[in-house]
Amino acid sequence: MTRIYLDSCILIYLVERHPIFAPVIEARLATLKDAELLISPLVRLEVLVKPLRAADVSLLQRYRKFMDALHQLSMPDDVFDLALSLRVRYNLKTPDALHAATAQYHVCQSFWTNDHRLADALGECAVVVTHAN
Repeated sequence: MTRIYLDSCILIYLVERHPIFAPVIEARLATLKDAELLISPLVRLEVLVKPLRAADVSLLQRYRKFMDALHQLSMPDDVFDLALSLRVRYNLKTPDALHAATAQYHVCQSFWTNDHRLADALGECAVVVTHAN
């Protein structure tokens, strides 16, 4: 089974129905066979800020329903140690380093994002899914 970590931007595009990126991501999702879609507590934190700040109950419910269908990875101390190393090595922002470290710690084969800088740091496992390839 292929383990795919979804960066926060991917959930935002899908749940909020981005007119360009959502169809591209959905098309890629439709081609998957035997894949496990994964997020972290950090993804939950990042995507829920906007609906909570705006008191948008409908959007909040859509996010929660979407995330309920995904597997949430843990973030033990080793993830933070790895994130520190990645942040120093690639000059990543702390949240990006934590996303990358979580995916690496849990041996994800793929990391879906729209962040080119983060993708460059992750190397071959990174997939910039918003490009129609």
